[in-house]
Amino acid sequence: SPTAATMLRTALIAASISAASAFTAPSVLPRAGSRTAAVSGMKMQDKSFAMPFLSRPPALDGTMAGDVGFDPLGFSNYFDLKWLREAELKHGRVCMLGCLGFITQEKIQLPLPGFDNKVATEAFFSVPAGGLWQIFFTLGAIEILSNNGKLAPGDMFVDGRAPGDLGFDPLGLYKGKEESVRYDYRLKELNNGRLAMVAITWYAFEEFLTGRSILENAGIDNAVN
Repeated sequence: SPTAATMLRTALIAASISAASAFTAPSVLPRAGSRTAAVSGMKMQDKSFAMPFLSRPPALDGTMAGDVGFDPLGFSNYFDLKWLREAELKHGRVCMLGCLGFITQEKIQLPLPGFDNKVATEAFFSVPAGGLWQIFFTLGAIEILSNNGKLAPGDMFVDGRAPGDLGFDPLGLYKGKEESVRYDYRLKELNNGRLAMVAITWYAFEEFLTGRSILENAGIDNAVN
């Protein structure tokens, strides 16, 4: 019913916002010039900013953009922090593109058999196996080539490369900027990526649950043409 659908969307939005807020730097954390003082304050405390009822992981000292001490499973105790940040950034970038793809493919499809299903979670299984393998091998090749074959935590950053920095900046938005501006860009990309990871999970869950596309569930399918 419309009332049930509205309640479902409201619950999902509330859950997404609360989940994303655990990853997002709050207002008490640093921006640009105040970063050094805030990092010092973070080192003096034992509790996580994101989850105050848990202890702050030792490796999360606030020096990285977006570090709010969120690591409930303790991955930072066992893996290199730069390697974890690289993985987080790549997942965030893929999910930002994925969120756009979820919506776009509802209105724009390839004129080929198997590409006409606008429900993304169903379309995945209707795409020919050859197409899925092409995507799989292309992504694998990009991952290997972009890191010069160095994929392990111990050798990925031996050349001094920063996590997530693949040298892709065709518009020159990052190079040559002051460190405060670069830090702000890193934080914005990270927060948008974290939100996208939560959002695409919501998209998939909603489509699996309802069997309808995102725009249909939002009630604006006919309004977007």
